[in-house]
Amino acid sequence: MANNRSAIKRIRQNEKRRLYNRHFRNRTRTFVKRARKAIHANNPDLNTAIEATRLAVQDLDKSASRGVIHPRNAARRKSRLMKQLAALQKSVSQ
Repeated sequence: MANNRSAIKRIRQNEKRRLYNRHFRNRTRTFVKRARKAIHANNPDLNTAIEATRLAVQDLDKSASRGVIHPRNAARRKSRLMKQLAALQKSVSQ
């Protein structure tokens, strides 16, 4: 356990931030999971996949701007999602 006041305060701050970040991290994961599910469905609907991806990208940007995840982490995840969506669009158009 911490022995001085500043360390005790830091513990309180870290716990508050952890709980705040946890909410947004879980929310972001859910949006990404929904987008992947829409893209990799058995009979994928292109409009549903596009909308789900758009919401996931929006939420990733929001989490990165709040400092919940690193901006490069968000960029990497967005890039992977968009790559999967482009592959779906290509397969649907053929």
